Amino acid sequence: MVNIALATILVPFAGAIVTVLSPQRVAKWVATLFALLASASVGLVAWNFYAAGKTALTHTLFSIGNTVILGLTIDKVSVLVAFAVVVLGFLVVLYSTDYLTKGNREHPHEGAPRYYAFLLVFIGAMAGLVFSSTIVGQLVAFEITGGCSWALIGYYQKPKALQSALKALIVTHIASIGLYVAAAYLFVSAGTFSLDALASLDDGTKIIIFLGVLIAAWGKSAQLPLHVWLPDAMEAPTPVSAYLHAASMVKVGVYIFARAILSAGSVPHVIGWIGAVMAVVTMIYGFLMYLPQKDMKRLLAYSTISQLSLIFLALSLSIFGSQLAFNGAIAHIFNHAFAKSLFFLVAGALSYTCGTRMLPSLRGLLKKVPLLGIGFCVAALAITGVPPFNGFFSKFAIFSAGFQLSREYLLLLPLVILALIESVCSFAWLLHWFGKTVPGEASEAVATASPVPMAIQIVLVVLIVMCVCSSFIAASWLG
Repeated sequence: MVNIALATILVPFAGAIVTVLSPQRVAKWVATLFALLASASVGLVAWNFYAAGKTALTHTLFSIGNTVILGLTIDKVSVLVAFAVVVLGFLVVLYSTDYLTKGNREHPHEGAPRYYAFLLVFIGAMAGLVFSSTIVGQLVAFEITGGCSWALIGYYQKPKALQSALKALIVTHIASIGLYVAAAYLFVSAGTFSLDALASLDDGTKIIIFLGVLIAAWGKSAQLPLHVWLPDAMEAPTPVSAYLHAASMVKVGVYIFARAILSAGSVPHVIGWIGAVMAVVTMIYGFLMYLPQKDMKRLLAYSTISQLSLIFLALSLSIFGSQLAFNGAIAHIFNHAFAKSLFFLVAGALSYTCGTRMLPSLRGLLKKVPLLGIGFCVAALAITGVPPFNGFFSKFAIFSAGFQLSREYLLLLPLVILALIESVCSFAWLLHWFGKTVPGEASEAVATASPVPMAIQIVLVVLIVMCVCSSFIAASWLG
């Protein structure tokens, strides 16, 4: 199982080397093959882990004396999240084979080998971060994802795209200082970089380490005050936005926070209060900022900020002793990855077929391009938590945990209520845009839409199905 997990990490890196050396006409197929192999590998990890009774396993890869430098953790959380990021990586690569072509009405362009190579490196780095049992391993993957995001956001090499890429790199790199501090303090206090050592530390030391982790997490997951890079990062090709800014990069922050909580045993409540308050403030800000947006991708960017805030809120609630809140947070990481990826890829398909993703120009999707209309509807309902779609079940667990904890910690009640109000308002606003874009007679842009390519159709259908099924997978997996 350890070797298969290691293969999940290394196969995409090997694929990136082969892809970048391949001729342009075959590079995308080479990348698709290696992404598929990585997906098969993570599927084997999940199968073997399940067959072994879901018993957590930690394996040291490299150590100096008693100091563990690199290692792997295979448990319910890492396997579930790794499955999402690797499989979604494959779907995005497959989608890109038809999106990055001359037939794209908004961006007619044949994908370069470097595009697919950086996507593969990103998949490998995300798998490495998720499976890492040490804070050094997380740091290495953290920095690799930052470099890949810079390359992919600036892929079109236009001035605004290059500026946005540099902005994302600088902000997330500044945030990484928090993780460096946490790593150094963990080593000084425990003599190792293993995250399991957190459980043996006193509360004062834990507070310093967790504050460092939180700063890094806020930067990667675009939370106040380090949120400024994400809306501008929408200059990236839409498949990149779907992967980096819905399924993987922005999930780095919430994942390292979750892994630290899981490893620490008990966490000082002050971290829970800081995390919860900042989450609700960011959630409200994100919602207010996506109200005036007309560009579908920018609206989804601010929506992502709010959804990540909900996960931070759930993880912060778990610090007060709620396993339900923690499981709800992990399930929402899993569910949101599929739902928001669907929404971004619908936006990309609209750009491809209609030549625009500006919402006021889109009307009558269901009549002219029914798959995109259905995808828009499913994604909106899934993200806002309407049953039977996946977002409902993880949100229900989070809010249930919040109200349960409010009996003991009364000051949590207004935070949970504000989060619930934001969720309802988000549903109302997306319902507003649904009514304007999906039903009715086709607008000029939609009436002249070109056919949706087969690879894009396949990916959208898979994601629509996962928006129904993923919550049941997460619930049964997490128990």
